[in-house]
Formats: sequence, structure tokens, C-alpha cells
Amino acid sequence: MLTGEKKFVVKLRLFFLDLPQNLKIILAISVDCFLCFFTTLISFYLLIGEVTINKPIYISSLLSIILAIPIFYFSGLYRTIFRYSGWPAMLTVSKSIFIYALVFSFLTNFFSLNDIPRTIGIIQPLLLFFLLGGSRSLIRFCIGDLYKKKLNRPNLPKAIIYGAGDAGRQLLLALENNNEWQIDCFLDDDVEKQGRVLSGKKIYSPDYLDVLANKKNISYILLAFPGISRFRRKEIIEKLSKYNISLRTLPSLNDIVKGKKDLTDLVELEIDDLLGREVVAPDKDLMKKNIQNKIVLVTGAGGSIGSQLCREIININPKKLLLLDSNEFALYSIVNELDSMNNNNDFQIIPLLASVQDKKYIDNIMNTWRPETVYHAAAYKHVPIVEHNLAAGVKNNVFGTLVVALASLEKKVSDFVFISTDKAVRPTNAMGATKRLSEICLQAIFANKKNYQNTKFSMVRFGNVLNSSGSVIPKFRKQINERSHLTVTHPEINRYFMTIKEAAQLVIQAGSMAKGGDVFILEMGEPVKIYDLAKKMIQLSGLKLKDINNPDGDIEIKFTGLRSGEKLYEELLIEDNSIPTNHPKIFKAQEEFIPWIELEIEIKKLEECILKNDLEEIFNILMNLVKGYKPPKKIVDYMFNAKSKNNNYQK
Repeated sequence: MLTGEKKFVVKLRLFFLDLPQNLKIILAISVDCFLCFFTTLISFYLLIGEVTINKPIYISSLLSIILAIPIFYFSGLYRTIFRYSGWPAMLTVSKSIFIYALVFSFLTNFFSLNDIPRTIGIIQPLLLFFLLGGSRSLIRFCIGDLYKKKLNRPNLPKAIIYGAGDAGRQLLLALENNNEWQIDCFLDDDVEKQGRVLSGKKIYSPDYLDVLANKKNISYILLAFPGISRFRRKEIIEKLSKYNISLRTLPSLNDIVKGKKDLTDLVELEIDDLLGREVVAPDKDLMKKNIQNKIVLVTGAGGSIGSQLCREIININPKKLLLLDSNEFALYSIVNELDSMNNNNDFQIIPLLASVQDKKYIDNIMNTWRPETVYHAAAYKHVPIVEHNLAAGVKNNVFGTLVVALASLEKKVSDFVFISTDKAVRPTNAMGATKRLSEICLQAIFANKKNYQNTKFSMVRFGNVLNSSGSVIPKFRKQINERSHLTVTHPEINRYFMTIKEAAQLVIQAGSMAKGGDVFILEMGEPVKIYDLAKKMIQLSGLKLKDINNPDGDIEIKFTGLRSGEKLYEELLIEDNSIPTNHPKIFKAQEEFIPWIELEIEIKKLEECILKNDLEEIFNILMNLVKGYKPPKKIVDYMFNAKSKNNNYQK
């Protein structure tokens, strides 16, 4: 319990702490004025042996105040928050006093001031330095300490910084007055650092984490090792995941440098950290070939892949960048982002609100801007949505692609790059079938001699990208934040994963290697089991999996069953005959296609079936054209089923 006197002191300290900033500055100036007068008085006493407040003391004190306060103000002394101060703040005090001492000493030595000893120009600044520094240290000791208590630091969750290097030390200093975590100690793999102390915090071996977690009730581990390889990072994260302690990591150095994030803006662990996939640095020549100083069109520019393609393209200085999307908000969002990146307005960004199915508008775009490179990313790609809306999916994915491709061919676009998917290989769903049929159409158009091969058509096929709109990652993260169960369709289902940034860079490089009719395959690494991914996400959030073995866990995983058209395993090749390219992450597939003279007839039939909404015939045509397509036995299209029910009811 606090005594009455102690309560009064605490209230007084809180009173000063809560004062408005302007009042604090006025108070600081007032204290400094008093210190100028007081140190002048002491200086006279030390030089003369007695003090009588007279004219020389008044003049010296007034001169000291007139010089000191402006010098202190312009040197930033009154902008320093001294409850956070350390050596940087004391350095500011030293610089201010040094400038003041030079001016004050010059005036007292070179101008004869009656009855004012010349040596006062040395003694008084020296005394003022000690008292000024002492007053600031006193503020730090009294109010700074109280501020930390005010943050209720003992009740804050405890955290450990993994990495006792420069990044770890800077993170500790940045978090010193943070109200989110209480830093307990460091972990580091370096044996020479273990057992030593860094900035007042002891450094332990990671092997000691088990003891620390139980003994000190650790809630978070903050990762501070930005320079290590992805593989080593994955090893460390795998090791830490068994402790069910929430992990946070430093934001990317790129975001810190650009001012998007602060050092203390620790972020949730990205799932690509778990994959440990080593990214190959992009080939600059391949990145530039189809983009630099060229007019580039990106369809589906507001989508996951389309928007990332735009981010990459904008860094390569195109002549113009045309962004086409049918979603107004998505288009608005990416244009705003790109405008902020294009500060120098080196080139024009042109947003175009339209559907790829609108032939007249697409022709107008081609006639108006004459793009030299087209990246076609526009597609309906959510498997269940396309499965339930078959005619719309075929119309957009197949005929939308044909509209843009034929317009590109007519206007002699140099390069047309089509964004495909691993679901196009032996598809079991309509989305995959439409993507494969689009590939076949592009291969056939390029091979048709009547086209004189003005446009190099190429296709780039890859699996899931992390954090895309269709990825399970955002869904799992949302479910974890809401503390609801995680939904997985099947315990054995697995998928290939790649970061959006890497996928976009590889798409650009693959397109630059195209000779026409190429189907490129991106090396996706090893497939990841979705159930294992869900478990790791729960563990890395500091929570426990709830299952038969651990009924008291936090979050359980529920299996909902495979959706219509969903595969357990995805593939990237129809035939096992890929050819390596000059890039270690890009391969070429050798796959059969249908000659355009035959394909065109079937495409016209397909168009007629869409107009009539003849879903059964649409399925038949897709099965006839797409090798290995095995649609679900039951049609799940909403329109088809609703009409069937109505017909049965009327009968």
C-alpha cells in the first residue's frame, strides 16, 4: 500500500506526464532559464568568493538566457522526449552546450563588460552542461519509469527475440517502450553468443526454449534474422512450431526502406516461410525483353496474378501500361497502388473497365493503343463457382480468351502470354477444362498457316499461389482469428504452392522465351498436404490442435468432403515429356492439340450451346475436345437444376 506522501508524489508525477506538449515545452524553457541564472550565480561565487545579486550578475544571467534558449530550441533540445532518452539525447545536450559555450565565451572575453570576470565564459557553460544533463536524466528516471509502469508492463505478454545480431538489438531498442510485448531474453544459434548479455537481456541457446517457455510463460517469439536462407529459416520455424508459441517476424527490408512499415510492425509468419522454397533471382534481360519501353496490356489486372504482374511490370519502365478488368473496385485498388509507385510519372497507367467477352470494346482497345505485349490473366478461376455456373464459365474463360487472342493476332501484337493452371491437366472440373481448351485454341491459332504467325502465343501453367483470392491460406487465417474450426475437404488432399511474386516474375520470363505455341510449366517444388498446412498454421498462431489425442485443444480441423470436380492431387504435365529451358524453374511441355480448321467448327457448336444453355451438350463438347476431362456424373449447375425441378413440378 502507498502512504499518503507516496500517493501525492505519484499523482504529481502523473500530472507532469499528462501535461499538453506545449505546456511541457514552456515548463522546460522556464527550468532552463532558472538554470542559466543559477549557474551564473554559482560561477560568480566560485570566482569572487561571495555573492551579492547586483548589476553584473543580472547582465550575465540575461546574456546567458538570451543566448541559451534560442540555441537550445534550434538544436532540437525541446523536441527530444526525455522519458525515452539515452545517449542520443545527451549528445543533443552536449552539442547545444558546446555551441552556447563558444558564443557566450566569445562575448564575455572579447567585449569588456564591467565587473564581469572573463573566466565566467568557461565556468558557467561547464556548470550549465552538468545541471542541464542532470535535469534531463532526472526526468527520465522519474517520469520515464512511471510511464513504463503506466503501460502496465508486468502484465504484458512475454516475448523472446530469436536472433541476437544487429536486427535483434535494434528490435529490442525499438520495442523498449512498446505496449505490446515485454522482451524477456534472446535466443541465438551462435554458441559464442550464448550465455552473454545484449542490451541487458541474456542470450540463451534455442535448445533451452522448452525450459524458458514453461518457466517464464513465454507467449511470443519474435524472429529477427533477415539475412538467412529460406531453407535455414524453414528449419528454425519447424523446430519452433512444436512449442505452440505464436511467431512474429520482421517486415521485409523492402517495406521498411520504402516507409510502408516500421521495424516494430511485426507481422504474422507467412506460409511461404514454411515451404522453404529458394527463389531464383530473375533474369533481368528476360524481364525487360517484352516490357521495357513497350505498350503492355494486362487483362484481369485487378486479380491476384494480374495485379502482381502489374507491380512487376511497373518496375521495368514500360511505355504505357493498360489495365483491363470488369471489377470496378479491384481496378480502382490496383490503379491507386500503381500510381503511388509511379511517383515520377515516367509512363502512363490507363485503367480500362470492360469484360474480355466484349469483342467490340477489345477491338477498340487494340486499335487505340496498339499494345505490343498482352498478359491474359482474366478468368473465372474458383472451381465451385464455375462448376455451378457452367455456361458463364465457358463463355468467359474460353470465348473471352479467343476474343483477346484474335484481336491481338489481327493487330499484330508481338507477344501474347496466357496464364493457365495445373487444373488444366486431366481436368475433373469445368474450370480446368475451360483453361485446357483455351490452351488448345491458342496452340491451334498459332499453328494455323493462314495467320502468318504474327503473334507469338504462349501459355504458362502453374499451381496455387499463396494468399491469392482462391487460396486456402486467407481462409485458414480468418478461421484462426475467429477461433472457429478449420475446414479441409479431405485428409489426403495436397496442392502445389508458390508465392505470387515468384509466379509473376516467372510468367514474364517464360513469355520472353516463347517462340510460339509454347506451353511452359513452372517448377512448383514438392506438393503440400493441406491438412499438414492447417496444423502448422494453428501451431504457429500459438494455439493447440483439438483432436482425439488432445480434446482440450483450441481449434479443430473438420473434413467437409471433396467438392464437385475437386481432385485429391494436381498435376502439371499431361504427358511426362517436359523439356528444360535456360531457366532452372521453367520447363516446356510437348502436348498435342487440334488443328484450327477442325477446332473452329467445334468452337462454333460450343457457342451455340451456350446461347441455348444446353449444358449436357456443353459437357459433351468439352469431353470431346479436352483430353482426359472427366466431369462429375451429376450436373451441379444451379440454373440447370432449378429448371429441372420446375419442369418436374409442372408435370
